Amino acid sequence: MRFVRLWILGSFAAGTVALAQTGTGSRPNVQFKNSSDISSPAGYSHAVVVSSGKMVFLSGQVGLDKHGEMVGRDDFHAQVAQAFANLRSALAAAGATPNDLVKLNYYVVGLNHDKLVAIRDVRDQMINKEHPPASTLAGVQSLFREDALIEVEAVAVIP
Repeated sequence: MRFVRLWILGSFAAGTVALAQTGTGSRPNVQFKNSSDISSPAGYSHAVVVSSGKMVFLSGQVGLDKHGEMVGRDDFHAQVAQAFANLRSALAAAGATPNDLVKLNYYVVGLNHDKLVAIRDVRDQMINKEHPPASTLAGVQSLFREDALIEVEAVAVIP
């Protein structure tokens, strides 16, 4: 068990937190951590500690195909699959792979349980489930286009 002080946006967060290490896999510069004082996360890590490597910030990806056409205008699962395919392509362009992901943010129009299940279904085919990235999911009223139902942005670390 290791103890660390947490800093949030430059201000001290009260107290010291014990973090249980979930392992580092083959990447000693990135550690995926979960606190034993918080409920166990399903499919994501509470914290990811990066000690070295090149950080890659990926813009939000949506369900647009290579030609700029929205796939499955009313098909949420199809848009999720395309957004993750686009994310994979953006990672490759930066010299990274899905195993390099340390943070995912999701913005979902009309978020509900069925959409959460669809996201997890597609996400789990791409991420390292043993060391999943930290994650945030937010329901939103709309995105940049009326027909966009999901946007996924990410941060990766290349060792």
